Amino acid sequence: MRRVFLFTLLLCLPIIASACGTGEVTPQGYENVTITHAHNHWKQGESSPIPFLFLDVRTPKEYAAGHVPRAKLLPIQSLADHLKEVPHDRQVYVYCHSGTRSTKASILLAKHGFTNIENVVGGIVAWKRSGFEVVK
Repeated sequence: MRRVFLFTLLLCLPIIASACGTGEVTPQGYENVTITHAHNHWKQGESSPIPFLFLDVRTPKEYAAGHVPRAKLLPIQSLADHLKEVPHDRQVYVYCHSGTRSTKASILLAKHGFTNIENVVGGIVAWKRSGFEVVK
C-alpha cells in the first residue's frame, strides 16, 4: 500500500509543480511567471489540481482582437472598481499586451490582499509568438 502511495505521489509531482508558481515572489507580493509556465497550467483546464483564472487587463477592443481562451476581461482602468470579481481562492494569471499593464494590475491586486497572483511575462504577444491558442 505504501508503494502505491509513493508511486502515485511521484506521478503527480510534475502536475503539481507545473500548476503553482515557479518564480520568486516580488517585494510587491506577486510572482512573475514565464509564458510556458502559464500555458502548462492553462492546458490542464478543469482537471488542474489547483484552480486558476486567466485575467486579461487589456481594453475590450484588444480582447476582441484575440485573447487566451476562457480568460476573463477586467480592463486595468476599471480593475480597482471590480476587485470582487477576482477570486481569492484561485491562482490568477494576469496578462496584457506585453507586460506593463499586467505588472500594474498585479501590484494592485497584491495591495488588496490577493496572494495568488502570477504576472505573465510577455503578455499576449509572447503567448501568440509561442504559437499558443487565441480566440476572438
